[in-house]
Amino acid sequence: MVGGTAGAVKRMERTRTDRASAGDAAPRGPVAPAGGFVYGAADEERRHAVRRMKALATGLLLAVALVYALATWAGRAGAGGWTGFVAAAAEAGMVGALADWFAVTALFKRPMGLPIPHTAIIPTKKDQLGQSLGDFVGENFLSAEVVRRRLRSVGIGRRLGGWLAEPRNADRVTAELSTALRGALTVLRDSDVQAVVGEAITRRADAQEIAPGLGTMLEKVVAEGGHRRVVDLVVARAHDWLVEHGDSVMAAVSGGAPGWTPRFVDRKVGDRVYKELLRFVTEMRDMPEHPARAAIDRFLRDFADDLQTDPDTRSRVEHLKSEVLGRGEVQDLIASAWAAVREMIVAAAEDEHSELRLRVRAALLSLGRRLSDEERLQAKVDGWLEGAAVYVVTTYQHEITSLITDTVAGWDATHTSRKIEAHIGRDLQFIRINGTVVGALAGLAIYTVSHVFG
Repeated sequence: MVGGTAGAVKRMERTRTDRASAGDAAPRGPVAPAGGFVYGAADEERRHAVRRMKALATGLLLAVALVYALATWAGRAGAGGWTGFVAAAAEAGMVGALADWFAVTALFKRPMGLPIPHTAIIPTKKDQLGQSLGDFVGENFLSAEVVRRRLRSVGIGRRLGGWLAEPRNADRVTAELSTALRGALTVLRDSDVQAVVGEAITRRADAQEIAPGLGTMLEKVVAEGGHRRVVDLVVARAHDWLVEHGDSVMAAVSGGAPGWTPRFVDRKVGDRVYKELLRFVTEMRDMPEHPARAAIDRFLRDFADDLQTDPDTRSRVEHLKSEVLGRGEVQDLIASAWAAVREMIVAAAEDEHSELRLRVRAALLSLGRRLSDEERLQAKVDGWLEGAAVYVVTTYQHEITSLITDTVAGWDATHTSRKIEAHIGRDLQFIRINGTVVGALAGLAIYTVSHVFG
C-alpha cells in the first residue's frame, strides 16, 4: 500500500510537470490564492512530507489489519494461545488507528465525504477561529499589564545606553539620521515649505506687537551704553565723508543762496558753513562727553519710553511693520531663507566631519553613557517607552486584533485548510501512528489482564 501510494504521488508529480512544460495553466512559483496569502514552493514541499507521513500511517494501519487477519487465521488453525494475544493487540491497533484517522481528517475535511457533525472544522469554523485567535492575542498579549511587565523585564533603557555608548553604533545611528534628514529634505518641495515659512513668520509678526519689545530692548541698550559704538562709527564716517567731499558741501551751500548775492559772498558762506560743520563733527568724534552725544542719549531714552507707553508711537510702529512685511522684497527674502537653510543642512548632513554630525555623534555617545550609568535616567526612559506602548495597545487594540480576524476572514476556506495542513499535517500523522501503537499496547494489556483473571 505504501509503495502504491508513493507511486501515485510520483505519477501526479510527473503529470503536473508535463502540464507545466506544455504551457498549461498550472502556475509556476508561489501561488497567491484568492485568500490573500502566498502558497509557495515551501508549502508544496511540506505537503509532500504530509503525503509521505499519510502513506506511512495508512501503511501501518494496513499492516496491523494484515497481522490481525493472519493471527485470527492461525488461532483457528490451532497454532496456539499466543495468537489470541497478537490478534487482540492488532485489533486494538486498528481501532486506535481508525479513531485517530477520523480525528485528524475531521480537522480539514469530512471523512469519506460524509456530512458527519463537527467535522471539517477548519473550513467551516475558519472565521470563528480567526475571531478567537484575535481575542486571545488581545487578552493575553496586548493588555497593559502584560506590556508593562514585559518591557520592564527587558530593561530597554539600560540596553539602549550600552548599545549607544559604543562608538561604532553611535556612528551608525548618526549616519542613519543623516540619511533620513537628507531624504526628508529631498522629498519636501521648496515652494510648499517657503510658503509655509513665509506665512508662519508673517502671521506671527502680525499677531504680536513689536513696539514694546523694541522699546525695552532700546532702553537696555542705552542704559548699558551699547549705542555709543554706533554713534562713534556714524560720527567717524561722517567726518571722513566731510573731509573727502568738502567741495560738494560748499557747492551745495553756495547753490542754495539767493541769486542777488555776490558770488564771493556765497563762497565765503559755504566755506564758513563747511568749516563749522567739520569742527562740530570732529569735536563730537573726539569728545565722549560732547553735548550732542548727551542729546542723542536723551533722544533714545525718550524714544524707548514712547515705544513702550505712547499709543501714537506704538501705532505708527505697527503700521510701519505691516508695510515692511507686505513688501514683495521682504516676502521673497523670507521665502529664500528656506533654500539657504536647506542647502546648509544638506551639506552638513552629507559631510562626515561637519559640526552638525560631530555634535550629534557626541550627543549620542553622551546619552549612551548616561543611560548605562544613571538608573534614574534609565527608569525615566523605560517609563516613557512603557507609557507609549501601553497607549498604543490600549488605544488601537481593536484595530490590531481586527487585522488578525479580518485577514483570516478574507482567506479562502479550502486554501486555508491546505495551508494549515501543510504546516502541521506531518505532526498530526504521527498522532495516527502513535494511536496505532498505543492502541495495540492497550489492547494487548487488556487482553492479558482479562486472560489472567479469567
